Amino acid sequence: MTTPYFSKRNLRFLLFEVFNAGQLTHYPYFEAHDRETFNLVLESAAQIADTLMHPYLRDIDKNQPELKDGKVTVHPKIREYLTAMGEAGLIGAGFSFEHGGQQLPELINASVSFILMAANNGMMYIGLTSGAAHLIASFGTPELQETYVPNMLSGKWQGTMALTEPQAGSSLSDVMTTAVPQPDGSYKIKGQKVFISAGDHDASDNIIHLMLARIEGAPKGTKGISLFVVPKYRPDGNGGFTDNDVTSTGVYHKMGQKGVPAMHLTMGERDDCIGWLVGQPHQGLPYMFQMMNEARIGVGMTAAAIATAAYYAALQYAKERPQSRRLNEKNLLDAPQTPIINHPDVRRMLLFQKAVVEGSLSILLECSRLSDLIHVTEGEERETYQLLLDLLTPIAKTYPSEMGVQSVSQSMQTLGGYGYTEDFPIEQLYRDIRITPIYEGTTGIQAQDLLGRKVTMKGGKATQLLFAEIRRIIAEASTHDDLKPYADRLEGELKRIHDVTMSLLPFAGQGDYERFLADATLYLELYSIVTIAWQWLKQAVVAKQALLTQNPQGDELAFYEGKLHTMKYFFHYEVPKTLGLAKRLQDTEVLTIVSEKELAL
Repeated sequence: MTTPYFSKRNLRFLLFEVFNAGQLTHYPYFEAHDRETFNLVLESAAQIADTLMHPYLRDIDKNQPELKDGKVTVHPKIREYLTAMGEAGLIGAGFSFEHGGQQLPELINASVSFILMAANNGMMYIGLTSGAAHLIASFGTPELQETYVPNMLSGKWQGTMALTEPQAGSSLSDVMTTAVPQPDGSYKIKGQKVFISAGDHDASDNIIHLMLARIEGAPKGTKGISLFVVPKYRPDGNGGFTDNDVTSTGVYHKMGQKGVPAMHLTMGERDDCIGWLVGQPHQGLPYMFQMMNEARIGVGMTAAAIATAAYYAALQYAKERPQSRRLNEKNLLDAPQTPIINHPDVRRMLLFQKAVVEGSLSILLECSRLSDLIHVTEGEERETYQLLLDLLTPIAKTYPSEMGVQSVSQSMQTLGGYGYTEDFPIEQLYRDIRITPIYEGTTGIQAQDLLGRKVTMKGGKATQLLFAEIRRIIAEASTHDDLKPYADRLEGELKRIHDVTMSLLPFAGQGDYERFLADATLYLELYSIVTIAWQWLKQAVVAKQALLTQNPQGDELAFYEGKLHTMKYFFHYEVPKTLGLAKRLQDTEVLTIVSEKELAL
């Protein structure tokens, strides 16, 4: 029997019961859709995942990209996959009709990504293409849009985001790639980029880099960075294409996600690399942040998907693997062995995984819904949704990534020694997920973003709005006697966040940002636990209503009761971690800031 890699029932629960995707079709922009079209899209994605992706999970990991004679070869199934996604209209499904898309809500697009990445995250290509094409469609000239967007959305051309440089790493203010204006309005590009995912491969006919570079004479720092379209092959003016002097200098061989080439690229070795400016000069970073924020949520979704696949592998194994007897039956040696799922410690590990993966998917879909509402509202209402999304983005990127690593570790632990072998997929998934806390801004960067920018922006308005949303769920939960204790506990956690924040803000007011942000990662962890607790209480309220009004039986009864049980697990096992985090964050003794007295590390 094939191991399931995600739960269609849980996805439907979140989409249609918790987040009510059908409500979005009341807005004119989404009115071409209904629940039936949403389900057709999800089934189309599942069909591609089942036939072109999941069967090749191990094979793509074993046969990683190779750079030979200047060309990068990838697994042949990747071209089939990209073609199928293009033909199904799934690469640009969220684009407007005007740009060749289906105007599908991000709530559904994100669910498609979840299905695909749960099936085989070693085929992580289309999210990059979609994000790059969206930048061109948003800020590029009509000529750039006409030249690049259709071929990218068809699956024929790959898109990338080319930010990182050898000397700069995550510090984009130190970008040194140069752009020299040419008489025809184009620019000559010269420099190097590293760790460019899908930066070159033979499964696409062209690679379109959305690249950060500095125009001659530009201001120093991030204010002098511009954004360019830099294709591998550029239009030659006669309807064809010519080599654009983008050289694949090296391919990094990675711990995981081996199906996706991570490239070292050199531009302009022959002084013949041409790029085209996207939008206005020196505005590259604000433009790129559109793609980066999309990518951050995409990384969170990839992490949630990988952890979900590992959880279902562990769950199936635990149901089928007999070992020992229950603790109260240890003396009954003639009794048959019991499946390990009946052992309390194994159930604890499985509940931890379920709590993490279903809580992670919930916060990610919350963000996707906010993105949709930003698109169809205006004025103060739109600002509210934007502030909420801005605040939640570092959490939606980090919690699924950091806790996903722990979740897959527990999946491996569930299998014991077998989990460490190649007989089961978990050892690969453990390798694959480890990059997600690093991709698109490390956890430390996300933490500084949350505490240093998002919590304080507009006088703390985003936090006020989020707390109001959480209190709305607290009020709903409080109407049910068995949920009220958890509602009260969540209210107490909001006070804890407030108290911790108030103890840290004076350091920012004094200009001591190093002290203010020294333990920002712990602050992010604290904030994330409370945010996921909100998502679990939200799910519990919906499940409780279903139990009271629908009289579910069999599998449906077990599903809803499982939701309530997992919510309780999260509040009893995960939420108490905030006590230790808050104690450390409010501790006056500092141990990580460099002092004049040099200490050995």
